[in-house]
Amino acid sequence: MTPPTIETRRLILRPMCGEDLAAYAHMMASPRAIYMGGPFNALETWRMFCQDIALWSVYGHGGLMIDRKSDRRCVGQVGINHGPLYPEKELGWLLYEGFEGCGYATEAGAALRDWAFGTLGISTLVSYFDPANHASMAVSARLGGVIDNSAQGQDEDDVVFRYPLTSANHGTV
Repeated sequence: MTPPTIETRRLILRPMCGEDLAAYAHMMASPRAIYMGGPFNALETWRMFCQDIALWSVYGHGGLMIDRKSDRRCVGQVGINHGPLYPEKELGWLLYEGFEGCGYATEAGAALRDWAFGTLGISTLVSYFDPANHASMAVSARLGGVIDNSAQGQDEDDVVFRYPLTSANHGTV
């Protein structure tokens, strides 16, 4: 599947390209990647970047970059992960330094969640969190995610939030 471009009120979620690697690598090498298992070296970052792109061919979903409409500046990434490292389809996001607290993760996450429910036809998504990642868990709660203690985490200590299909989020992008 060709990655879509999804527009929201303030954002454009667009396919990843080579020009995105430098900012992505900077984020992944920084202490900000701690809740994702990082910081990561160049090879690990390259593998994750390529995986986010390849998922589109394998599963029909993957990573999209988040650009602000106002200035076309890339502020982060949102994606749906799957494969042998993920027990279920996972909605995830990351924001580059300086773009937190603006609602971008919530807006992008809601748009991709709704696209997944409406276009992919899936009935549930999860997000896996390090127990100390309170900011991202708050985003998940704003997206309608609820803690699912029965779900298998990606890692042993993960807190898993589940996003059920509802009439409010089905096909509303």
